[in-house]
Amino acid sequence: MVGRVVDLETDGRHLSLHRGFLVVSEGGEEVGRIGLDGIAAVVANAHGLTYSNNALVELAKRGIATILCGPNYRPTAIVWPVEGHHAQTGRMTDQTRAGAPLKKRLWTQIVRAKILAQGSTLAITGAPHGGFQLLSRKVRSGDPDNVEAEAARRYWPLLMGANFRRDRNAGGTNGLLNYGYAVLRAGVARAVMSAGLHPSLGLMHANRGNAMVLVDDLMEPFRPVVDLEVWRLVRDGFEDVTHDAKAVLARVMILDLPTAAGMSPVMVCIQRLTQSLARVYGGEGNALDLPMPRLPLGG
Repeated sequence: MVGRVVDLETDGRHLSLHRGFLVVSEGGEEVGRIGLDGIAAVVANAHGLTYSNNALVELAKRGIATILCGPNYRPTAIVWPVEGHHAQTGRMTDQTRAGAPLKKRLWTQIVRAKILAQGSTLAITGAPHGGFQLLSRKVRSGDPDNVEAEAARRYWPLLMGANFRRDRNAGGTNGLLNYGYAVLRAGVARAVMSAGLHPSLGLMHANRGNAMVLVDDLMEPFRPVVDLEVWRLVRDGFEDVTHDAKAVLARVMILDLPTAAGMSPVMVCIQRLTQSLARVYGGEGNALDLPMPRLPLGG
């Protein structure tokens, strides 16, 4: 399902549940509500927020990710359900049994798709993009040569300018990227849960302090979608994470991407990817269902 991202940016507000609606109130007075069926994720950025237990439980039961952000809009935690799929136990068992060779092959598919998407984003902005298709072909099983990092070193200066440095702890353009990635991460987390997979069992990311390593693996091919929206915001004069900038980035999940089945929203593409991963783990296939680049690449 493709729904709305609820962003909580005003300090001191309270979330509760009432007859199928998520209700936001301040000082005991309701300031807004939205039907639970229309929510894709809840992103909490403000300070002093409070939640009713019923609201958090119902969001989790519906597989709606609640993502808690710290400084500079970086995700700190995600509330996710204990049970996310009717076959969850079996799928997680398949996931734990997946061997390193399979994970390396899957990671290769993800890195190639990410690099092609980066090249496509550069092409859309009018930046030089020659060579990204070739870089994608250089990726070997598990990316032992770290072609992903080589592509990133070329990508960011071409997209954001020679002086730009990707820094998760910085503001400005980096803060915009952080916020966009937080929205994307919430969507991927929801899809992982809905597919009955465990977010802590990743393909390549292995940070022992990160409970969402699989989420971070699977969001990689979609990051350039966020990058393009941030580039457009910066081009239009946005220098920080304002209310209007958030509104633009919250719509990332409904942007269309080309797929083998035609154009589909990002959220649908993510759902197809996680479901295909579950099938591969279960021995029902070898390839991930990944979106295609938005423009044909040359060079």
